Amino acid sequence: MGAARLTRGYPEWVRLATWNVNSVKQRVPRLLPWLDERQPDVVCLQETKLADDAFKSLLGVELERRGYAVAAHGEAQWNGVAILSRVGLDDVVAGIAGAPGFPLPEARAAAATCGGIRVHSVYAPNGRAPGSEHYQYKLAWLAGLRNLLASTRQPAIVCGDFNIAPTDADVFDPQAYVGQTHVTPPERAALADLLALGLRDVVRDHWPTQRVFTYWDYRAGMFHKDLGMRIDLVLASPPVAERVRAAWVDRHARKGTLPSDHAPVIVDLDEAPDGNIGPVVPPPSAGAPRRGAFKLPQG
Repeated sequence: MGAARLTRGYPEWVRLATWNVNSVKQRVPRLLPWLDERQPDVVCLQETKLADDAFKSLLGVELERRGYAVAAHGEAQWNGVAILSRVGLDDVVAGIAGAPGFPLPEARAAAATCGGIRVHSVYAPNGRAPGSEHYQYKLAWLAGLRNLLASTRQPAIVCGDFNIAPTDADVFDPQAYVGQTHVTPPERAALADLLALGLRDVVRDHWPTQRVFTYWDYRAGMFHKDLGMRIDLVLASPPVAERVRAAWVDRHARKGTLPSDHAPVIVDLDEAPDGNIGPVVPPPSAGAPRRGAFKLPQG
């Protein structure tokens, strides 16, 4: 797959991906070959854990060589998001105006217009424990995101690590998460408030009943047993959702040496160069799921 073709200044088709890389510095040996293999036109990254100058110093030359313009919004050691685009990168906005911090604003959101679509890369707070200050911050931050999106009039994609599993079907065993964040009714209600704006969960649109996860704890062989969660989402406004021809989790990128604990989610608009190949590529390992030791993502 090559770069998206342009017609009258707009791309005929676009491949968009979102990936929580869990430290872009650690993931460089995986990220650059993955860009060359999958050839995404727009990439939303989360948990970059680099200040903007350090991000540019680390990746600027390599990304420019691959045709990507970059909008990075980061901080040293924690959080951080970025948008890479080779179909335009206009009207860049870092952060969410009026959103709460903990106690200061954190680098958890960036937006830009790419190929006529308003693209948001988001990394929602973890919440840590229901009822905690971190949890209240998470809910308040999600309300701030909703306020931002409610004022957006352009066709939009909101993607990233939401740190919320939308339903019980999005975790390997609902009983394993009782009393934990990511699955509580207030968190899911906050996500439902985003969807009520008209956004559509494009992976579930295309694969409503299949087993699909995007995050697996590093410990206890969780990945190989396919005991995970679906917390990395691509939400699209109707004009964009109607253009989706394929939506899938690149499970291969979670394999091998020094992987992130998240896999990328890839969405093809207008054309599906690799076909509509399934919800998870390659498919998860065979075997019945069973409860095991697990750890929720931190952040």
